[in-house]
Amino acid sequence: MSGRAVFLLVFLPFALGHYLSSLIRTVNATLAPQLMAALALTPGQLGLLTSAFFLAFALAQLPVGMALDRWGPARVQPPMLLLAALGALAFSGGHDFAQLLVARALIGLGLGGCFMSAVKALATWVAPARLPSVQGYLIAAGGLGAASATLPVRLALQYTDWRGLFVGLAAAAVGIGLLIRVLAPAAPPASIRPAAATAPSAALAVLREVMRHPAFREVARLVLVPHMVFFGIQGLWISRWLTDVAGYTEQGVAYLLYLAMAAVIFGAIAVGMLTEWAGRRGIEPIRVAAAGVALFVLVQLGFVLNWRPSYQLLSVLFTLIGTITGIEYAIVAQSLPATLTGRGATCLNLLIFLGAFAVQAGFGLLVGCWQPNVLQQYPAQAYQVAFAVLVLLQLRGLLLFARGRWGREAQSGKIEHQSGSPATSSSITP
Repeated sequence: MSGRAVFLLVFLPFALGHYLSSLIRTVNATLAPQLMAALALTPGQLGLLTSAFFLAFALAQLPVGMALDRWGPARVQPPMLLLAALGALAFSGGHDFAQLLVARALIGLGLGGCFMSAVKALATWVAPARLPSVQGYLIAAGGLGAASATLPVRLALQYTDWRGLFVGLAAAAVGIGLLIRVLAPAAPPASIRPAAATAPSAALAVLREVMRHPAFREVARLVLVPHMVFFGIQGLWISRWLTDVAGYTEQGVAYLLYLAMAAVIFGAIAVGMLTEWAGRRGIEPIRVAAAGVALFVLVQLGFVLNWRPSYQLLSVLFTLIGTITGIEYAIVAQSLPATLTGRGATCLNLLIFLGAFAVQAGFGLLVGCWQPNVLQQYPAQAYQVAFAVLVLLQLRGLLLFARGRWGREAQSGKIEHQSGSPATSSSITP
């Protein structure tokens, strides 16, 4: 297909699915005050309610990955979006914590294939050399969805309540599903695996193969935990931190969240362009990822140290630099055969969203160990301790990556030195 056809028939419909998924994933950051007031939620309950999306999303990864490799994204994604629409309608009608928890999980289950379907479709129809930048645009679409969950949602709440909002999100899920069904081309035979190869036992064997791949293991060791932190924190706890620690009003928080989520758009595009620029100069994408993760950890140290000079800057930098974590999809897509790209994205998503569930729920449990004030705001110390735990978890991956790289380079240099010694000796022998 031509570039225009790929954009209109492949990128656009699947990017809209990812846009919606990101919007719903992060909308609770804006709705948190209303949900906490309506249901009298503790931080632990709020974290569990919001993170139920991640748990269901993670559980969907293996079956959705098998389905993508068997039937292709054009056939798999529409019914998944219909399931998400049912979950959104159930959420709009929920009246207690348990009902909303189940509905939120159903939404996560239905949206569990949005990003993977897009990755699979792009890997099928886009040249490998262009994947980093195109996937950067895809992540930017997700950033636009996250940005739409802030000020635009707050504006929508002037005309409806959070229940009416979820009715609208259900209608959007149905509309995007129909769009994919009508526009998206069927996957070519070369990217489809036979039924025997996608049986559960065969799928598990392939998953083990993918997870043992050296490139997959290296990128997962370095970027996986930061990606968990990025998803788990930016979808909920940045807003609570801005309220409890920085002391902003709901309107101020919505504005800063909008800036922060909009930064994802620019960050994702910049990461794709930077990766391609570095590749033309012989710099591996994994090294770009390592530099970005190091900067991401430095930003989080600002939260740990309670860097008062610019709370606003910290909230924006967290999402701007955190977009570097999306580079792992491009690295894995370039490292695996075309028939395994769906399974590769499955492995990443399974681990990322299980981890994001643990981060989002665990962060709330840690913050909840402190007593709130009369306004139900938790002290800065609670957030400092929670962020410090996250920083320690991410530093381990950085240190392991650095040690592994330095070890390999030292070994390579030693081998080159040894192989060059005889030639040098013979050249000076009379």
